[in-house]
Amino acid sequence: MTGLFAGLLIALPIGLAAQQVGNLDAPVVKPKSYVVYGADQQNVVAGKRSVVELHFRVLDGYHVNSHTPKSELLIPTRIELQPATGVKAEAVEYPTGTSYSFSFDPTEKLDVYTGTFTVRLPVVAEAGTHSVDGTLRYQACDHAACYPPKSLPVQVIFTAK
Repeated sequence: MTGLFAGLLIALPIGLAAQQVGNLDAPVVKPKSYVVYGADQQNVVAGKRSVVELHFRVLDGYHVNSHTPKSELLIPTRIELQPATGVKAEAVEYPTGTSYSFSFDPTEKLDVYTGTFTVRLPVVAEAGTHSVDGTLRYQACDHAACYPPKSLPVQVIFTAK
């Protein structure tokens, strides 16, 4: 009987250790993406100032800081575009955000994007099909917390006729 009890005492820590070691073999969870880019083919007038639009959707239950989040501690949404041959791009135009406050501090108002939002890019382009690559940098939050910043690759494809 004493041997059986001693065996249980030895087996118990080994069993607990095996349960903890098992988590090390679990697949790595990919980080979440909170914003989706909707690339769509667009047409502009060749050689004239035109505007192409970049459409984004913030996943339900989240918001992202606007371009001007009203707190220097928060990371604003920004898009950085690479130069493209035959395209002269002007400064990006961001939409106006929505006022938002957390339930734990209703006095502090932030400026955020929720649902869908559109960023406008004024361009003057030579005739032909063009592709402008870039990255949307944003910080997503839910009702309780903000998450580390993310980068979303974007590719704006349009034809100037």
